[in-house]
Amino acid sequence: MTTHLARYLTPMEDSSRWDGFEFRPGDIVINSPAKCGTTWTQTICALLIFQTPRLPAPLSSLSPWIDMLVRPKQEVWDHLAAQQHRRFIKTHIPLDGIPADPQVTYITVGRDPRDVAISLRSHGRNLKRDVIRRLIHQAAHPGNGAAEAPVDGHDERDLLDERTYLLRWVDIDDSPYVNLDSLRALIWTQSRAWIRRAEPNVILLHYADLSDDLAGQMRRIAERLDIEIDESKWPELVEAATFQQMRNRAAELAPDEQLGYIRDRKRFFRSGKSGQWQQFLTAGDQAHYDRRIAELAEPDLLEWLHHRAG
Repeated sequence: MTTHLARYLTPMEDSSRWDGFEFRPGDIVINSPAKCGTTWTQTICALLIFQTPRLPAPLSSLSPWIDMLVRPKQEVWDHLAAQQHRRFIKTHIPLDGIPADPQVTYITVGRDPRDVAISLRSHGRNLKRDVIRRLIHQAAHPGNGAAEAPVDGHDERDLLDERTYLLRWVDIDDSPYVNLDSLRALIWTQSRAWIRRAEPNVILLHYADLSDDLAGQMRRIAERLDIEIDESKWPELVEAATFQQMRNRAAELAPDEQLGYIRDRKRFFRSGKSGQWQQFLTAGDQAHYDRRIAELAEPDLLEWLHHRAG
């Protein structure tokens, strides 16, 4: 029986690129909204799989972003088919847009949405949007030497201050099927994993837990993935997954697919801290956020997303 998958098509992603993809037993799909800890989780998986901080290739090569439109789909599929190691694949697509397979483990990371918004603003200002648009055009028209002319490298929202950006992000009401960059879309994505949290092959992590107890969370992930690590290796693996070490290794860990569309790779690993939103929102802003998010999610999901917030 074929399960119908939801279709998510944004300017940067297309969930239909999963259609017909052949999983292998043991594959890992890392599915989270942007800036919730996707790259952190990819790094942890890489460290557990290879059991050394000295990774054999850049992270975005080891763990491709299958639904991003900057490369032709077949190129990404061929790259994954050639991999001999246990595969761990990146996506920002909600779980109802990804094929479900009992032999695949799905990992979703939650984070306080207010911190996500602050991080998204910084990330947006660090992107070369003209390069991304050109790459998407080239991938959609392979063999056509005429690339789309670059346009202004910034999005209008990149120019907003933190408070204005966050409040606009909270109020965006586009459908998640066409825009995954909003509070509404974040809650939608997290809720698709939340309703499946009891399934044995679905793992929910939280950014705050990774920050507070990285070693414990890495051991939990290894256990769930059925990966055995020699006790002597744990200290260097945990150290390699700290935020400072990831920033130090930004050249190999930053998620620019080795295509150069991030301005400053170190800046991608901007802070890693929680609660920064508090310096930007007034009491009235917070009340508005509380009303809006209560419209979008059930209390138990909100309690999980906000736990240990600030």
